[in-house]
Amino acid sequence: LETCNDLFARWYRQQHACNDRNTSAYKTDENDNPIVSRLMTFMTRYTPAPDENALLKHVDGAGKVDGSVVLALPVDRWTASEEENSFEGHGGGLTFWDGRMRRNVESGKREVEEIKYDTRSGDLAFIDRAVWHQANPITRGTRWALVIFYKVER
Repeated sequence: LETCNDLFARWYRQQHACNDRNTSAYKTDENDNPIVSRLMTFMTRYTPAPDENALLKHVDGAGKVDGSVVLALPVDRWTASEEENSFEGHGGGLTFWDGRMRRNVESGKREVEEIKYDTRSGDLAFIDRAVWHQANPITRGTRWALVIFYKVER
């Protein structure tokens, strides 16, 4: 967890460097990284069962969370074979909507851009506050993720 804290703090500093040129917007440590605290740490499990296969479009913490980390954990080799729980071709991953508009090639209409990441075991995603995202539905196997919500000390 300390490594996640460290990585999140460094990422947050880089992410907000343009907006917070002087770091007085938040408290910093001896390396000029923001001081962060974990608000909540939990595991999520996804299975193909209805209402367990995804966590659809949402924002973490409704304004109380400055950012999140999602760590894709190794596949579950105890509930089924490695092949059945494989990440290959059975959905999953993350989708983000950051508010950018793009033109749909087929319809010509402008729409909000979707950014999809096909995650694998060990992948780490950093999510800034107020970013719409989802854990995409899976169709087979069991997937686990470690999720941490962070607050930046101000």
